[in-house]
Amino acid sequence: MSPPFDASITTPEDAWEDKRVADLHPVAWANPKPADRYQLVIIGAGSAGVAAAELAIAMGLKVAMIERHFIGGTCLNTGCVPSKALIRTARLYADMRNAARYGGKAENIEVDFTAVMDRVRRIRSHLSGGSSVRQMAKLGVDMFFGNVRFAGDDTLMVNELKLRFGKAMIATGTRPHIPDVPGLREAGFLTNATIFNIAELPKRLLVIGGGPVGCELAQAFRQLGSKVTIVQDKPLFLEKEERDAAQILSDAFGRDGIEVRLNTTATAVRLENGAKQVDLLSADYKSVIEVDAILTGVGRVPNVQGLDLEKAGIKYDARKGIAVDDFLLTSNPRVYAAGDVCLEDQYTDTAAASARIVVNNAFMRGRMRLSELIIPWCTYTDPEIAHVGLYVREANLKGIPIKTFTVPMHQIDRAVTDSEEGGFVKIHVREGTDTILGATIVARHAGEMINEITLAMVAKIGLRTLARVIHAYPTQAEAIREAAKAYSRTRITSRLRARLQKWLARTTE
Repeated sequence: MSPPFDASITTPEDAWEDKRVADLHPVAWANPKPADRYQLVIIGAGSAGVAAAELAIAMGLKVAMIERHFIGGTCLNTGCVPSKALIRTARLYADMRNAARYGGKAENIEVDFTAVMDRVRRIRSHLSGGSSVRQMAKLGVDMFFGNVRFAGDDTLMVNELKLRFGKAMIATGTRPHIPDVPGLREAGFLTNATIFNIAELPKRLLVIGGGPVGCELAQAFRQLGSKVTIVQDKPLFLEKEERDAAQILSDAFGRDGIEVRLNTTATAVRLENGAKQVDLLSADYKSVIEVDAILTGVGRVPNVQGLDLEKAGIKYDARKGIAVDDFLLTSNPRVYAAGDVCLEDQYTDTAAASARIVVNNAFMRGRMRLSELIIPWCTYTDPEIAHVGLYVREANLKGIPIKTFTVPMHQIDRAVTDSEEGGFVKIHVREGTDTILGATIVARHAGEMINEITLAMVAKIGLRTLARVIHAYPTQAEAIREAAKAYSRTRITSRLRARLQKWLARTTE
């Protein structure tokens, strides 16, 4: 019998990790001598912090940036980059197992998990150079590492160093929420911050939480060979998405062999014979599941502790984060916030966009509003689920009359040739107009496809114009044009058709 899975065993130090550490938080780094006063001090060097620093330096400002852990934040180190690298390899293994679907043949497929994780670390290390300490210093940013706290309305302390500022931006991000399950901490668990360090593929994995992170990693580990169970305490998973989109993913999970238990709560965890015994409760039904590893994916909490925000007069909530107005200004007129620490939509590009709003509003007398952003997002399962703008339920609550145009992917030639017919393109417009209010795409490459609709919304391009856009053939994005053509056909009313027929009759006499 093989030894029990040990989540405490992590990947050994190697050249890739050595480079990442050297890029993002060098062990021997010495903080510079602070300037008398900085025009902008950025707290947090994640996606928002780096974006703000780059723009502020380009404007000629004196900038300092403070980071406790690694530059690049969650996205580069424990989020988008490593997860998408893992997902890509997982999809490869899934496609090899389904080779017969494509007229191919693959036998004796074995997952080399060591090679999988080595690729993840290699890619993460490669991308770390783009936002390294050297890159920040080359731009002209004074980079500080250490614990930071406010010492007044215009003063920060980094360890024992005092930094004075004209404006500051808080971009400390979030961390994984750990559910309060008795015995969980004692038995051991994984989060997105630790799962990319494991050296061994767990044979049986329990995922607590059916949100985007939980769904993505659950499917990836199933495709790599783990037996996966998702436990969700709500009646739905991906509860924010439209139900037909989530249902398609549910069918995909069933196809992959993922067990999903809805309306179910993990009530206790204990170790027995090297395995984790998890007590589950669904209504009044109690059961026990035995697993080798537990991944918690039940949301995130803002990093606001230890900042002494009260000393700067900054209002915050331990669960919701920093309180900001539509211009991203806090209750302290010198201090702004950006990124996940203050936003409901916690996405990398949204964090960077919010940071650029801060710099423009703080130093260019800008009046840019967070509410004016048009924000797309994507859950990178297979198929992917991407969305932008309003959902139908939101439009109904706001009393906005809408009309929806839906094109199933099985009607698109390229989806058929790719054997990727599951999914759809759904576009919502204001009733009586071609103004796009929102869209949902379910497809293998939905994350790429949603960008066309987002651009149309930002540029105020309606479906009538999209119908005239020639798409390369064959591509799955043709589904967008087909939805636009469906709108155009609705403009041919019975009266217009009758007038056209009369005109044609006269011209052919």
